Amino acid sequence: MVLADDNFASIVAAVEEGRAVYDNVRKFVTYIFASNIPEIVPFVVYVLFHVPLPLTIMQILAVDLGTDLLPALALGSERPQGDVMTRPPRRRAERLLNLPTLLRGYLWLGMLEAALSLSGYLFVLWLAGWHLGWPLESSNVVYMTATTMTLAGIVACQIGNAFACRSDTDSILRLGFTTNRMLLGGIVIEVCLLLVLIYVSPLRSMFGLAPLAPIHWLLLLTFGPLLLLFEECRKALRRRGAVKSLHPIRAMQF
Repeated sequence: MVLADDNFASIVAAVEEGRAVYDNVRKFVTYIFASNIPEIVPFVVYVLFHVPLPLTIMQILAVDLGTDLLPALALGSERPQGDVMTRPPRRRAERLLNLPTLLRGYLWLGMLEAALSLSGYLFVLWLAGWHLGWPLESSNVVYMTATTMTLAGIVACQIGNAFACRSDTDSILRLGFTTNRMLLGGIVIEVCLLLVLIYVSPLRSMFGLAPLAPIHWLLLLTFGPLLLLFEECRKALRRRGAVKSLHPIRAMQF
């Protein structure tokens, strides 16, 4: 570190910025990792249960190279959290991708997204009267509608996940939904891109998609809030556990 202005406050500001950058990289990674699970699970379901493949390779590319990009970058612009300078220094051996980060991204948020997006896929098949063991051609409208629902379900979940990843402890109600305007803009572009893929004919054909009915969109509207609600419950339990762990220390102080 080079102190150019002979001011100790510059060191404090540099430490705060460094910690914020470190936190934001973790937020970015958690957001991206979470979408990997709902992209992998459909192939596992396809192999184990002989269900028509719920997501195609082109649709996975639409998520990874399209809809996920801007919200993920917006998480990298998050302002420092309120407690960033009151935390003890992290251990020098601590890794950026530590076990809690991987567990939260893959086994918690990722599995929630997989469950919700697959429920949308099965919902479309159920409405069409499909039963396990019935074959579906890739050109079948029911099949294309179902895979479109899986793709849209992942995007809907990632919207809730974007707000959830703004902090691994603080509630979104405390942070505020509108305090990161870059994230809001990224989400708007993400939704617009999804609509373009679904309703612009050449792109729809390229990605094997089909238009969704109002009832499908109504179900999709619940995915983001549901994922955020589950994550808010986890954060609340973590904060309560942290407060309880401080009680013996407070008792000793008094």
